[in-house]
Amino acid sequence: MSESPRPAANQLVQLPTDEKLVLKVIPMPRDVNANGDIFGGWVMAQVDMAGAVIAATVAGGRMATVAVNEFVFKQPVRVGDILSFFGKLVRIGRTSITVKVEVYAEHFQAQGQYTKVTGASLTYVALDENGRPREVPKPAP
Repeated sequence: MSESPRPAANQLVQLPTDEKLVLKVIPMPRDVNANGDIFGGWVMAQVDMAGAVIAATVAGGRMATVAVNEFVFKQPVRVGDILSFFGKLVRIGRTSITVKVEVYAEHFQAQGQYTKVTGASLTYVALDENGRPREVPKPAP
């Protein structure tokens, strides 16, 4: 496995201030693909969990992922990177909730410097006890 290079100065970004930090995780060697990078499917699963944290605050019960509307990988993720998952509510529909999740990597050798590695838009549907769509409770004004 190769060591994470330091991010180029033009790739460094500030963390979002209008989104909520919902998950932090460090990928391990068991999460790599054949190229030595973290497997994209592993990252996608973490994004889904982070998005569900935001959706759960609105759903008021059981929910399920129904769509990944967009998923863009910008940079590879390496073993040992500290990943920060930021999310925000985008839309509340009659039975669905759409959230945006952005993922930032902080390399152990360059802590405090962040690179955006991916972003996604996901839609969740609120479910009743029979697994059928139900109305999402309307938030208080």
